[in-house]
Amino acid sequence: MHDRTYAPGDLVGVLTTEPLGRVLDYRAPETGCGDGDFVEVPLGPRRVLGVVWGKARGDWDPAKVRPIHRLLDAPPMRAELRAFLARAADYTLTPLPQMLRLATRAPGLTEGTALRRVYRLGPTVPNQLTDARHRVIEALRAFAGAPMTLGELAEEAACTPSVIKGLVKLGIVLEEEAPRDLPFPPLDPKGGATLQGDQIAAADALIAAVAAGDYSTTLLKGVTGSGKTEVYLEAVAECLRAGRQALVLLPEIALTAEFLKRVEARFGTRPAEWHSGVTQTERRRVWKMVATGNASLIVGARSALFLPYQRLGLIVVDEEHDTSYKQEEGVLYNARDMAVLRAAIAGCPVVLASATPSLETWANVEAGKYTRLDLSARYGAAELPDLRAIDMRPEKLPADRWISARLAAEVAARTAKGEQSLLFLNRRGYAPVTLCRACGHQVGCDHCDARMVEHRFQKRLVCHQCGATKPVPAACPACGVEGRMAAVGPGVERLAEEVAARFPEARIAILSSDLFGSARALKAQIDTIAQGGADIIIGTQIVAKGHNFPLLTLVGVIDADLGLQGSDLRAAERTFQLMRQVAGRAGRLEGRKGMALLQTHQPEHPVIRAILGGDEEAFWRAEAAERRAAGVPPYGRMAGIILSSPDVAQVFDFAAELARRDTPLRRIGAQVYGPAPAPIARVRGRHRVRLLVKADKTAPLQPALAEWIAQLKPPANLRLAVDIDPQSFL
Repeated sequence: MHDRTYAPGDLVGVLTTEPLGRVLDYRAPETGCGDGDFVEVPLGPRRVLGVVWGKARGDWDPAKVRPIHRLLDAPPMRAELRAFLARAADYTLTPLPQMLRLATRAPGLTEGTALRRVYRLGPTVPNQLTDARHRVIEALRAFAGAPMTLGELAEEAACTPSVIKGLVKLGIVLEEEAPRDLPFPPLDPKGGATLQGDQIAAADALIAAVAAGDYSTTLLKGVTGSGKTEVYLEAVAECLRAGRQALVLLPEIALTAEFLKRVEARFGTRPAEWHSGVTQTERRRVWKMVATGNASLIVGARSALFLPYQRLGLIVVDEEHDTSYKQEEGVLYNARDMAVLRAAIAGCPVVLASATPSLETWANVEAGKYTRLDLSARYGAAELPDLRAIDMRPEKLPADRWISARLAAEVAARTAKGEQSLLFLNRRGYAPVTLCRACGHQVGCDHCDARMVEHRFQKRLVCHQCGATKPVPAACPACGVEGRMAAVGPGVERLAEEVAARFPEARIAILSSDLFGSARALKAQIDTIAQGGADIIIGTQIVAKGHNFPLLTLVGVIDADLGLQGSDLRAAERTFQLMRQVAGRAGRLEGRKGMALLQTHQPEHPVIRAILGGDEEAFWRAEAAERRAAGVPPYGRMAGIILSSPDVAQVFDFAAELARRDTPLRRIGAQVYGPAPAPIARVRGRHRVRLLVKADKTAPLQPALAEWIAQLKPPANLRLAVDIDPQSFL
């Protein structure tokens, strides 16, 4: 359905995905068109994708206006999504064409319906296969029967197409002609888990919210293992019964495998997936099936918010506090906040689920904007773990040891009983610093102002800012002395060395995002651990995010003080959330009470005491009081301005001139801090300068920022990015 239609030859406004910053005038094609239609239009010598955005601007010579080349075979973009893109663009101060690109990130949108040759697993697979053929079979199994093209399958299996063709001849792999994009099978909303206690009341409240069909935001807060997923899946079931579409956002791809199994067990089939781990073919299929209403449940990363839903009935943001929901490159947005905006425009409920909610969400509950539902007990007979601190000040550990005697004894006891232990250190790689003991030089990145991290498994130094790598030097790059380079401080790889030396009989697994070449490999390792394939797990923050390891009964945090050392205004909140989340991994199996031990040099620190004491509300109240007194989010507004250029003088001069022209900001009572070098002052050879704008909660910040920035035109090689509600200050 179109809001407005146009006769052939009428002037219409078309928004393209090209960086032009405005809607362009075109003539409607011979078939006519309507608002929201996807079109292909001429732009210079090229033809580009666009959407009919409304009436023409009328500021172009009508004689020179070119006609739309053709309408595309896709359902029109609904007014709801167009309004969401426009509102999101205004809020984040992002050019509208960039927002449209987020909503059209699927290949083949300009192509019509067609057949394609696809490959799927046959009914029988022999035991004896070559390594390459075995990889093909595993790749097909990993995608749960979804058909794959020859190119996609060859890439996934790291083999040549001839290997696949050979399997086709043997009948092990089937080659078929299939419609390019198939509907997703319907999900069965009947059945479900047996809920108990406050789970029943919470599920009933969410079901009622979905049935009402109006906008609302609910915080579903429950301790780790309390059954939050089972509760909100009941709301999903109600959404499916009403014939509407549901979206569940997850912060990490690694979480999707276990979640999809739970969805399949609950609804009888797998939902649609949308994240960077799916193939391009599947990406196009999901986009088109969402647009035609042939995908009823979508599980995805933050960008799934921009899909063209036909009848959106529910959004769930799982682990809503997670910093992964903030997009830090390109369009800078927070998916949690954008989910609330999209739900408000669509007129549907949004559920924010977390064991440790963000202070922003907590404050909205306190202000009466959001409803709160609490799950206070673990599901079944599983008990919450004991939380205790190990004071590291009296420990006399050697320079190359980081595990205290008490923690080591507890690990040994768990291993002897066939239970799992997790040692958590939020630091990737082998060692954070490589220095020369002769001259003190610390090896830094050639393109960034960041120290390089040794990754011993890769035998390389890696920059965690730009990804640049180089070999570990035998001689000091500064003084030339050989044999004096030393790794300083622990990362998970170095911790693994200590664990292997102290527990030689134990099976060790390391979970760190940079040790896996693909999301599929990471998922496979998580599955192996969950099935008991390791005695001791060593992990970074990726282990804190929703994984269920039934045999895990001990969590040891190697350096609980690590997150408290930053100047970030959210340092205390993030440390509190991370420690509680990590501790919650322990003791999730009936009859096995867990324990979490936090090694700390600051046992009296308010955050450590709050974690151990379990009085979360007291922590939030104290944190809220500090933020309110300082006038910072969520009780004030902030915006970061990040300027970068290869020319250090140019970027500082531009930033200083911008700061001098702050009249539009002073008019709304806002303050400008800076310019100052960013904490990481050079990334990929570009010098970075930051300004910080602080304003009252009710100040009209975006219009003032837009007016302020428009006063100066940046030079060609200078980039300016605006970060509304910054989460990172690097």
